[in-house]
Amino acid sequence: MVNRLRIAIAQQNFMVGDIPANVAKVIHTAERARDALQADLVLFPELTLTGYPPEDLLLRPGLQKRVQEGLEMLKSVTGIGMVVGYPEVAGEYQYNSAALIASGGIQAVYRKQHLPNYSVFDEKRYFEPGEGACVFEIKGVKLALSICEDLWQPGVMARAAAAGAQVMLNLNASPFHINKWQEREAAMRARLAEAAMPIVYCNLVGGQDELVFDGQSFVMAADGTVTQRAESCVEGLYVAELESGEQVKPVPATMVEPLPVEAAVYEVLVLGTRDYIEKNGFRGVVIGLSGGIDSALTLAIAVDAIGPERVEGVRMPSRFTADMSLDDAEAEAQALGVECHTIAIEPAFEAFLELLKDEFAGKPWDTTEENIQARCRGIILMAVSNKKRKIVLTTGNKSEMSVGYCTLYGDMAGGYAPIKDVPKTLVYRLAEYRNTISQVIPQRVIDRPPSAELAPDQRDSDSLPPYDILDPILEKYIEADQSIEDIVAQGFDEADVSRVAHLVIRNEYKRRQAPPGVRISRKAFGRDRRYPITSGYK
Repeated sequence: MVNRLRIAIAQQNFMVGDIPANVAKVIHTAERARDALQADLVLFPELTLTGYPPEDLLLRPGLQKRVQEGLEMLKSVTGIGMVVGYPEVAGEYQYNSAALIASGGIQAVYRKQHLPNYSVFDEKRYFEPGEGACVFEIKGVKLALSICEDLWQPGVMARAAAAGAQVMLNLNASPFHINKWQEREAAMRARLAEAAMPIVYCNLVGGQDELVFDGQSFVMAADGTVTQRAESCVEGLYVAELESGEQVKPVPATMVEPLPVEAAVYEVLVLGTRDYIEKNGFRGVVIGLSGGIDSALTLAIAVDAIGPERVEGVRMPSRFTADMSLDDAEAEAQALGVECHTIAIEPAFEAFLELLKDEFAGKPWDTTEENIQARCRGIILMAVSNKKRKIVLTTGNKSEMSVGYCTLYGDMAGGYAPIKDVPKTLVYRLAEYRNTISQVIPQRVIDRPPSAELAPDQRDSDSLPPYDILDPILEKYIEADQSIEDIVAQGFDEADVSRVAHLVIRNEYKRRQAPPGVRISRKAFGRDRRYPITSGYK
């Protein structure tokens, strides 16, 4: 006789720290899974009740009290089993746990065994590792629990199989980086070599400061075939059906194909920006529009995130601003339906030069005067932000941030940096991708040589190697941690590589003062890459 077990995969967006709201969302989702989808069980992501990552909130005694209150509320849900993640305190230890809640109580608890402590993860700061398998039975099918990193490492799958498991349920908070979906599915296939059983993989979705969780939950058969895959960057409730006969097999269902890189990254930038704005309660955003490609892309991201009526652009021309830059900024705002104002910085710039004339006497024009212009703009944007309760989105990219081609308290001033982890060459590709949806970035902005327009006839290439040379060097030096010698051996000019490495090291102090921004790479500045500011390392 063939039975069917219906598991609802709750790919949901939870708010870190807001346990009452998260509990209410779990209850609503579980009731919908029971009533509308006739599910037997609903599987939620890792640390469902607290959101992920809760960081040092886990050290506050009051958090655990709210978690316990939330678990008690969940026991009132009837007619469906729920697997929820939560921080469990047992004696003097805290665990990253998952509980099966059914029939008015907690029926089983699993404690995460492999605690990641690399890249953006700090779980050993908060949790102790668990041990042993957790297997329970629903409608004759024996299900095991695991949490995220557990299935990136050997052992847990084999122990579950030895305990009689026929299906592995995996709760995840797996953040996005480019092509991460391929790594997840490859990691799950590697575990099938230990124990061949279907895997139901539920991933978190949503933005949390720098991290974006992209969802793309899936079901994998015992032979490694993906039989069902959810959408990226959207919440959803997906039913995975499992047929149990001689073997347990997933029933093929909706298969959403992964997006091309540019589309995937753009979705993540929009989601991360939207959630930072909405979860922090900002009324809207203000962006300095230079007529360049970085501010044009940031404007499009902001509009796609929260709508044009909540986005304001400000043009701030100087004596060096080209007419085409003003025209292009205006065209971008009009194409996206954004209100745009013009505030010239020349009066403020002149006032500062007058104030500083005695200090500057006898000294030639240099980057000091360029930075004063950038800081005039920063003051204007922050004034608009304060008065209108709108957050300033900075427009700097990863290439500039890496080598310090940016001004403290100038173009770095703001609350969030959507493209902070996007190399300049990818900025161009994303702009072209966004124009395939609707033409919002003038082609001239994409084609013209980039310039800060802080000095006569200025070009980025006056100060930096061309971006098609700079970005590969940065990727190898920052993300792959390759040495200068290793990079030069791959055909790059030694003078370029040495100069770039020097600039990266020298500008750590600037990056430490930069606003947070969406992480899309394997190693973003901030949580990923923690280098000392003061260092004698060469």
